[in-house]
Amino acid sequence: MERVLDGTWVAATVPPPLDVEYLVVAGGGSGGNSTANTYAGGGGGGAGGMKVGTLSSVSLSTPLSLTIGAGGPSNTSSSYGNGTQGAGSAFSSITTTGGGYGGSSAPGGNGGSGGGGCAGDPGGTGVSGEGNNGGSEVSSNRGGGGGGKGAAGSSSGGGVAGAGGAGLSSSISGSAVTYAGGGGGGNGADTTRGSGGAGGGGNGGTRVAGGTASPAAQNGTVNTGGGGGGGPANSGGTAPSGAGGSGIVIIKYPDAYSATFSGGVTQTTTTAGGYKVSTVTAAGPSDTVTFS
Repeated sequence: MERVLDGTWVAATVPPPLDVEYLVVAGGGSGGNSTANTYAGGGGGGAGGMKVGTLSSVSLSTPLSLTIGAGGPSNTSSSYGNGTQGAGSAFSSITTTGGGYGGSSAPGGNGGSGGGGCAGDPGGTGVSGEGNNGGSEVSSNRGGGGGGKGAAGSSSGGGVAGAGGAGLSSSISGSAVTYAGGGGGGNGADTTRGSGGAGGGGNGGTRVAGGTASPAAQNGTVNTGGGGGGGPANSGGTAPSGAGGSGIVIIKYPDAYSATFSGGVTQTTTTAGGYKVSTVTAAGPSDTVTFS
């Protein structure tokens, strides 16, 4: 109860319990690079792990951790080189695993979704509840596709490198957006590159003997967790793999509450239909959000 100016008592206004919807996507893995091999294309990078759900009864005035994972950097080696696993993202106790790297004459790396394999090797394993496995290179000269949140990466075959696995659509931001697609495998001699999966996955690169790859492997799209495309086989030229896309965190909560972010956070907040939606595109390991 609370006293008003005329001395009477009325029931105090109490905000509803704070339940926060979330989407948390980690950084995607980068593709493998097979520049030194004339025939074998690199595997596509796996998508960053993705989780959606509701965090119930969130405490007020208590800082909650907030991190946006970076995508794995492009491999520009002049020789064989696996990609790099992406970094994890987090909101409070909700954490996701960076996407696995694309292989280079090696299996794909494990991660939120697994990276594609290369040169006869299998794809990496995805984390249960976060993503899917990468595709294998079962037919020589073609990299396997990286796994996505919605589907596994395709294995190579029939003259085509493996396609990246599709991501998953979410409408938490107010419109349907697909996140966490896997990267396509790079091509080898007389093969077709793999397409990136819907949700930010980069296409694999195309082989050009003795010269620069054309078109080059594509990066995963920033703030989707998409995997990078695998670099193509290339004899003596420059054929880097695609970098993984950075992750993202989106939180949705009743507009009776406010969220305060620490100084290292880059975010935008919109209000509609009785809710606020905060889209966080950058945050470091020490950053936080506090509700009041």
